[in-house]
Amino acid sequence: MSAVDTVVAHVEEHRGGIVADMVFAVVWVGVVSVVFSLLGAPQWAQYLTMALGVVAYYGFFWSLAIAREQQSAAE
Repeated sequence: MSAVDTVVAHVEEHRGGIVADMVFAVVWVGVVSVVFSLLGAPQWAQYLTMALGVVAYYGFFWSLAIAREQQSAAE
């Protein structure tokens, strides 16, 4: 199996997750950019908030997984 075939198989298998990751990243960067351009805050604060997007990403999807587990356990 070539490298291209491996990448294609991986993308086909994880398509939904890749789309969710991309949407989260685009929305996070968009919101942070708009808010900080309106506030006129220092650039270091904007970069710090962008980096905190990593924490927000894992927190959001971790809590989503817990909610799904609780929902399936209740059924």
